[in-house]
Amino acid sequence: MKRALTISLLAAGLVGCATSTPQLETEHSYQVEWIGERPLIDRSHLTITLGDDGRAYGNAGCNHWFAGYTLEGDTLSFSAAGSTRKMCAPALMEQEARFLDSLSKVERWDFSATEQLQLWPAEGKPLRLWPESK
Repeated sequence: MKRALTISLLAAGLVGCATSTPQLETEHSYQVEWIGERPLIDRSHLTITLGDDGRAYGNAGCNHWFAGYTLEGDTLSFSAAGSTRKMCAPALMEQEARFLDSLSKVERWDFSATEQLQLWPAEGKPLRLWPESK
């Protein structure tokens, strides 16, 4: 009897320690850390913000970008992205092109065990992002 009570109390305590599942937030910026299998170039700053109005936008490293998006449950897709037309160093332009191409292939999202946002294509590695400080 004592053992059953101890196990019950331990189980109840562990349930109380469980954290809630993180949610994908709109009107909040996420900073890109990896594009597929490659980390970002040092000191480059790429962001994604999902607006409440179905429009996504952010910084692609050199240019600002924008696109429509659809979010239903864990599925997420972006329409073709547009951007401003500044020119930067070739490596930044190549990274920006990979980022915008990756966005067009996103099909779903989830959070990793470390609560990092992952935007997954049908095949390959995800875009990996961290929420920016509010």
